Amino acid sequence: MSVIDRTARVTPARPRKPRNPLRTAVWAGIVALFALSLYGIEIRWDRLLELPQNLVRYAGLMFVPPDVSALGKAVSATIESVQMAWFGTVLGIIVSFPLSFLAAANIGPLWLRWPLRVVFAVIRAVPEVVIAILILSVTGLTAFTGALAIAIGSVGTLGKWGYEAIEGAEKGPIEAARAAGGSTAQIVRWGLWTDVAPEVFAFWLYRFEINVRASAILGLIGAGGIGSMLVDNVQYRQWGAVGMLLIVVVVITVIIDQISGRVRRRIIDGHWGRHRTI
Repeated sequence: MSVIDRTARVTPARPRKPRNPLRTAVWAGIVALFALSLYGIEIRWDRLLELPQNLVRYAGLMFVPPDVSALGKAVSATIESVQMAWFGTVLGIIVSFPLSFLAAANIGPLWLRWPLRVVFAVIRAVPEVVIAILILSVTGLTAFTGALAIAIGSVGTLGKWGYEAIEGAEKGPIEAARAAGGSTAQIVRWGLWTDVAPEVFAFWLYRFEINVRASAILGLIGAGGIGSMLVDNVQYRQWGAVGMLLIVVVVITVIIDQISGRVRRRIIDGHWGRHRTI
């Protein structure tokens, strides 16, 4: 018998790939839920096929040409939405910042942090539009209502992001501050905050970007800003004004995204530009 024959006889066959029934069941459940979703929302496929044609038609009505006379109102409505987002973000930061420390496992006691986490989760589960509707009876249908709804929604998100960042902080500076005899406040200030500050600041800016978009949705229920102007012009079929509003919204939103993105990059990476490769 040759050496080649011996090697072929001794080499074992490739083992079969082990089956994972749990993973197969999970994927089957995902596919089943997707199929049920398609059935539950009652999609009209004939109308869906007409969507590209309708998009082209309405794009022509809005942008060929847009109503230049509505530029001033569009800019004012967009600025009002940005103001709502800014006020709501700042108020949400003021409320959520101290609560984030109390909800962190390395700071707050168990009896306090778990109720705070439940509150954060409940707030995150309720959309800003629903929050605005709930507080309408107190504040009325004004831009202040939208700003408060944004603030409450920001508390849930910023609170969660905050305590997760605090729990992920490096333990070395905290232990050094404790070994030096620092008080709890000094340990938090010099051993913890200096480590998590860039990440927390980045979260604040990112939430402001989200709130700018949320303010447009809140305007649809009459809270002022972009949404109110959009609803008014759509109802009266003023498509040129709608097109001008969309142009202004896109331009201002892109500017805000670029500025906040550069600031976040400066905070986290220490430079203004993009990552450079050597």
